[in-house]
Amino acid sequence: MSSIVLKNVNKSFQDSQIIKNVNLTIKDGECTVLVGPSGCGKSTILRLICGLEDVDSGEIFIGDRCVNNVPPASRGIAMVFQSYALYPHMTVFENMAFALQVRKLKKEEIETRVTNTAQILKIDHLLRRKPKELSGGQRQRVAIGRAIVRNPYAFLFDEPLSNLDSALRCQMRYELAKLKVQLKTTMVYVTHDQAEAMTLADKIVVMREGIVEQVGSPLELYNSPINTFVAKFIGSSEMNIFEISYLHPSGKLSVFQLQTGEQISFWRKENIEYNINSKYYLGVRPENIEILAPDALFFGNKLEGSVLLSENLGGEGIMHVALKNDSQITIKTKTNIIESTGNNIRLGFSIDKCYLFDEKLNTIFGINSILPKD
Repeated sequence: MSSIVLKNVNKSFQDSQIIKNVNLTIKDGECTVLVGPSGCGKSTILRLICGLEDVDSGEIFIGDRCVNNVPPASRGIAMVFQSYALYPHMTVFENMAFALQVRKLKKEEIETRVTNTAQILKIDHLLRRKPKELSGGQRQRVAIGRAIVRNPYAFLFDEPLSNLDSALRCQMRYELAKLKVQLKTTMVYVTHDQAEAMTLADKIVVMREGIVEQVGSPLELYNSPINTFVAKFIGSSEMNIFEISYLHPSGKLSVFQLQTGEQISFWRKENIEYNINSKYYLGVRPENIEILAPDALFFGNKLEGSVLLSENLGGEGIMHVALKNDSQITIKTKTNIIESTGNNIRLGFSIDKCYLFDEKLNTIFGINSILPKD
């Protein structure tokens, strides 16, 4: 196992700066997942770590060794790409053994490593087949096995499951999670998939335009996003965010107004003064919104709207609702939705389940904030 450290790393392609002064520490045995929109620099960071690209400035350490000038083959890194990149004329065994043969390991050791790895990945019955005889999931297991047999300091995964269908992706995600526990090797994993990130990561790194926005555990980023970008990016479906204006204090609460005219409240927080002339933003996750019965009492924030679309997904439901000013809100429930398009409904969400952002879209108040004492 080995740690990976990036210090003030920058990288440009022609006139475009892709990586901007990135500082990142990945601990021994830790699985760090890089997420962010396309073009944010996730895959470029992987290529810098493994040596396929050179840094313009800054330093990259693997263990206690600076590897800026170390060739890729000598960095002790194994990378699994989005495309399987298997040799079509070789069998599964030959594909997995090739890197070991190049290193001139003994035949017995090569056979032992390949066989043991194939058993872990449940592809030992496929060792004599060629890639064209394998399914997509089996090919990806071979690509992962080819990396494992090298016994590297760290694994780099560049969206390895994106070419698989939904069911197979779920299965492979489960297998990778088990593999992470078995191997206990440092992993850096790039993905767009929320479920992969939340399932596999010890730590998630959210990137935007070459900059690291926030680093933390999956639950830290979900519960305590630093700004609206992270708040909307972590979580599925994404957080609802609305512009609001400050009205006045009320006991232990601060009262704000939506553009619909409806009022919502947050707990008053010490040392925060709100400005009636400033813009603020309400954030509430779809799964934290309840559908209220017409005559139900609810001691929290309430909204009214009409149903635009209901999506029944079996074990859960998603509803899109138009509010009074034609803005929309999304609700996620744990049961099938029976509301029909055009129905008027009441919605509620607890005061301790909403977020407040300032006009620069940074978080002022989140659900992990300290609640007022009685």
